[in-house]
Amino acid sequence: MAGKDRDRFSTATRLRLLGEQTAARVYRSQNRRQARRSRLTGRAAFLALVVCSLVVALAYPMRQYVSQRDEIAEQERLSRQAEQRTEELRDEKARLQDDAYIMRLARQHLHYVLPGETGYTVADPDAAEDRRGEPGANHRPWHSNVWDGVDSADRD
Repeated sequence: MAGKDRDRFSTATRLRLLGEQTAARVYRSQNRRQARRSRLTGRAAFLALVVCSLVVALAYPMRQYVSQRDEIAEQERLSRQAEQRTEELRDEKARLQDDAYIMRLARQHLHYVLPGETGYTVADPDAAEDRRGEPGANHRPWHSNVWDGVDSADRD
């Protein structure tokens, strides 16, 4: 028994026991950290799930809100344009009540003249050339000239 007690108090035995105790403490602390990590990871996963659920739940209403705000802004812009056009038409209506304005419009657009005046129309020779069309158009059938006129109207 004396040999057994001796081994128990030897330095090597003490170091071995100390190492085992230290290893056990380290192992326990690692297990605690891992347990804490797993709980934290579970909490983080739950938090991420809640955040994702909120994002998904709010995405459609936010999109609707933004599109409705854009539509409201567009309708307000159209309303301002309509009000401006209404003001322009009221001004035009007021001007049309004036006989002098009516006479000016008739002279300008309809080429009317007052009795005793002589009206002149100046023809632009370049414009007359444009109206004649292509050279040799008189020798083609009439329907070709009509279609050419339609095509040239589309280009202008």
